[in-house]
Amino acid sequence: MNRRQFIASTGFAAAGAAAHAAASVANTGSKLFKRIDFRSDGLGLDPREYTLLLDKLVTARGLEADDYSNGGAVEELEHKFSQLLGKERAIFLPTGTLANHLAVRKLAGADRRVLVQAESHLYNDSGDCAETLSGLNLIPLAPDKATFELADVKRWVQRSAGGRVETKVGVISIESPVRRKAHEMFDVAEMEKVCAYAREQGVRLHLDGARMFNLPHHSRKSVRDYASLFDTVYVSLWKHFNGASGAILAGDDTFIDGLFHTRRMFGGSLPHAWPQIALVLQYADGYESEYSRAWRAADELIGLLQSDSRFEVEKMANGTSIFFLHMRGTAPESLTERLSARGIVFPHARPGTQTFALQVNATILRTTPAVIFQAITEAAW
Repeated sequence: MNRRQFIASTGFAAAGAAAHAAASVANTGSKLFKRIDFRSDGLGLDPREYTLLLDKLVTARGLEADDYSNGGAVEELEHKFSQLLGKERAIFLPTGTLANHLAVRKLAGADRRVLVQAESHLYNDSGDCAETLSGLNLIPLAPDKATFELADVKRWVQRSAGGRVETKVGVISIESPVRRKAHEMFDVAEMEKVCAYAREQGVRLHLDGARMFNLPHHSRKSVRDYASLFDTVYVSLWKHFNGASGAILAGDDTFIDGLFHTRRMFGGSLPHAWPQIALVLQYADGYESEYSRAWRAADELIGLLQSDSRFEVEKMANGTSIFFLHMRGTAPESLTERLSARGIVFPHARPGTQTFALQVNATILRTTPAVIFQAITEAAW
C-alpha cells in the first residue's frame, strides 16, 4: 500500500473524517472520531483515538525509531518541515517554549536585548526562561495589541544603540497568530516593514509561528512568504497536526548546525520521540486545504446562527481560527454539559458572560452545519 492509499484508507486526511470514523469504530465503539470539538486547534484526539491511529500507521507503513531525537522518523519530519517552510534545515524540539527560547538565545549572540510583543507567549507564558537561563533582556512592546508598529521598533533600536552604554537590540521576535489576543494576526504590512528595517540594522528575526499554517487562508500570504521574512521559525506539531507534543524550529544550515547539543543541554533530547510525532506527517500536507474547508462550513454555520435573533456572532477583522458566539437566555455551563452529551465540545464561556470563543478546525467537517445548528438550538433552550 502506498502512502496516498494509506492516507485515504485510514482517514489521516481530515477530509475523510467520516469515512475514517466508520472504518475505525466498527470494532472499538461508536463515539470514536465523531466529536465536533470547538475547543481544539486540531482534531482533539483522545488517548484511544491516538493509539488506534498510531497502530494503523505502524502496521501499514512502519516507522524507524529515532535515537535521542536524532534520525529515523524525527529526521524525516525535520526534512519535511524544512521543505514546507522553505528553510535549509529544521530541528525537532519537545516543546514550543524551548523552540522559542533556543531561537532567540542563539540569534541574539552578544546583543542581549530582544523586542517582543507584550502579549506574546515568550514574554508571558515561559517563566522568564530567556532572562533566567540565557541572560536575555526581553523588551515588551504594544500592550494589549497583537501588532507593534515600526515606530515602536525604531524607538527602541535607536535608544539601545545610543545609550551611555551601547546595548544593541539583537533580535525581534514576532508571534502570529497571537494566542492571548484570540489568535489575531500580526498585521502583515507592518510585519513586512519591521522585518525590512531589522535587516537594514543587522537585527535578527524570529517568528513564533505555532499556528502559522492558519495564516494563508486569512492573509493570502503563503507559509513560505511568512517564513522568508525571518531567520528562524517555530511551528507547533500538536496544535494543527495532531502530534502528542513537539515543535519544529527551522532556519539556515549555519543556525541549525550543532543545535542538538544545546537541545540536550536543556534536557530536550527525548530518548524516543517518534511516538510523539508519528502522526504529524499524515496531516501536514493537507492541513491548509482542510482548514479552508472547515472555514467554509463554519461560515455556513455562522449564517444559520445569525438567522436566529437569540444568537450574536462576531468575527475579528484580523482574526484567524476563532469566532465569538453570544447567546441569550441560557446558563453557559448547562449548555456546555448538554452539548457534550450530544458529542459537541464547547469551551467554557468567558467569565461573567454568555460568550463563547469557538475554534474552527476539521472536526466541523464530521457532520453538516445544519446538524450542528440544530444541536446548539436544542441544547440552549
